[in-house]
Amino acid sequence: MLVEWLAQTPTGVAETMETVTAFDEALTHGFGRLSESRQAALTGLAGAFGATPLGERLADAAAKVVAGSPGDEYLAALAGGRLALLGAVHDALHTGLDSAIGRQREPWQAPPAADAVAENLLSGVRTWLVELAVAGWRGVTEDLVGTADPLIEGLLAEPRTRRLAVLLDGFAAELRASSPILTLPQLPVRRWADLWSRAMLLAQPGFPVSAAGQPVTGRFLPLGVDLHEHPTAVQAQVHGLLEAGGAPKLVRISVSAAKVDTISGAAVWRLLRGYPQLLAALAEQRSLDLTGMTLLGSGDLLWDEACAAAGEPADPLATARVQLAQAVAAAVPPLDRHPVRPAEPVFLEAHQLAADGPLTVDTDRISSAGPITAEMAAGASAMIGLLRWDAGRWLVQPLAVAATVKKKPVTAYSGDWAMGPSDPKEAKAEAAAGDAVGVLRERAGRLLRK
Repeated sequence: MLVEWLAQTPTGVAETMETVTAFDEALTHGFGRLSESRQAALTGLAGAFGATPLGERLADAAAKVVAGSPGDEYLAALAGGRLALLGAVHDALHTGLDSAIGRQREPWQAPPAADAVAENLLSGVRTWLVELAVAGWRGVTEDLVGTADPLIEGLLAEPRTRRLAVLLDGFAAELRASSPILTLPQLPVRRWADLWSRAMLLAQPGFPVSAAGQPVTGRFLPLGVDLHEHPTAVQAQVHGLLEAGGAPKLVRISVSAAKVDTISGAAVWRLLRGYPQLLAALAEQRSLDLTGMTLLGSGDLLWDEACAAAGEPADPLATARVQLAQAVAAAVPPLDRHPVRPAEPVFLEAHQLAADGPLTVDTDRISSAGPITAEMAAGASAMIGLLRWDAGRWLVQPLAVAATVKKKPVTAYSGDWAMGPSDPKEAKAEAAAGDAVGVLRERAGRLLRK
């Protein structure tokens, strides 16, 4: 059933994405100089809500902006409409995928509304976002980006607004790094529109805060690790099952570290040595016994080494084969409902990975910090993978693979090298390259002592 469903695109997805794309194109050129086609993009987005309770409000907002009155309340309505359309696409994809693989999902528990925070800060943020929208990405200057700096500083000082502060800090840094934007041949139009829309909603007074989470005690069974590498940071996102009474829960753990661009491949694991229990569990294919660790409603475990102890050996492929189909997944927070959000762990067998099937292995996401290769994934007889929807099709990112190499059965896991490469050639190459992380830490320590 999964293969048949993956070959189809849910009804309405293509048309909805066209509406969002037209809105993003108008935002690129700025709401201060709307051509007829870009005016139509705004009214088209509002028209998509014509039969809903939001229809009248969005129609009024689009009319005001088209008439040259882009107030923050109108732009907030349009930003909310844009995110609602993307959320609808997310729901169509996610709900269909859940149905195809028989996955149960918990209902979302809405967190309480936030207490009042300094309205002048939020108002300042909304004003800045309006100025960005009026100018359009092509019209953004370094001076305009710089006006956000004091706002970000003020938001960082208030714990309840740090989520918005971090978003704006990264957004402003991207705009500043892209200057002069006017001459850039290509812009990350969708990404910047996403950041702008999220910031506009987070800057509304009373926007709900994130839930505090609940302490949980039980056994964590890792399925695999998705390693995110950036020139200045690395994050290991470990997917697994939590046995804490009742059906197992599908959860994930994220740990991060700062890095420099010269550290890559297997060496990035050295940056995460502050999490020895977690890395050992990945490298040795072991479970972890957890006591009182915090679990958020989004399915994220807040990792605390003091709450974890090494458990029994637990082969991820065997775990997935036996338990993944019964696992209950967490609800997706409303603001995170986006077509790029799904990264759903699934267990696949050879007939589902056929070369002429609808499922393509995403070789670009295979990390060089692990033993899995594109050739191994292409010939896999079984696989744990993350299903993602990208550019209108489904891709699978391998986390664990069982295959036959040189007529011998082999298994490879994405976290095999968490405590150092197990492959002799890779270990020799890393030894020859030297301990770049140790050298950089020693130099940094020397500078700090001066």
